[in-house]
Amino acid sequence: MVIFTPILSNEEFKAATKNLKKYITDNEGEIVGEDTWGLRSFAYPIDKKTTGLYYIMEYKSAGTLNAKFQIQMNRDESIMRFMITSLDKHAVEYNARKRSGEKSSKPNSSTEKTEA
Repeated sequence: MVIFTPILSNEEFKAATKNLKKYITDNEGEIVGEDTWGLRSFAYPIDKKTTGLYYIMEYKSAGTLNAKFQIQMNRDESIMRFMITSLDKHAVEYNARKRSGEKSSKPNSSTEKTEA
């Protein structure tokens, strides 16, 4: 998850996210999914700003890409905050189902009919 400064124009925001994706693919990573949340309010001000542009990306990587990527994002002045997390196999499966639009594998008990 990356939070960009809210003063970026739409074109600058798209260029910044494109640069992040390019950095991952150039370093032998694979983009699995991405989601743009857009402008959201903060719970508390960060750098005297109360909003930020949220961008979430899921990628696969091997080796030291996360460490290099963290350094790259620290250098970017348009990024206010970022968070890199590793997903376990269950989270990866959940995200894949969510992207494909599949429903949960658990049956909904409120819609099932019971016979007496």
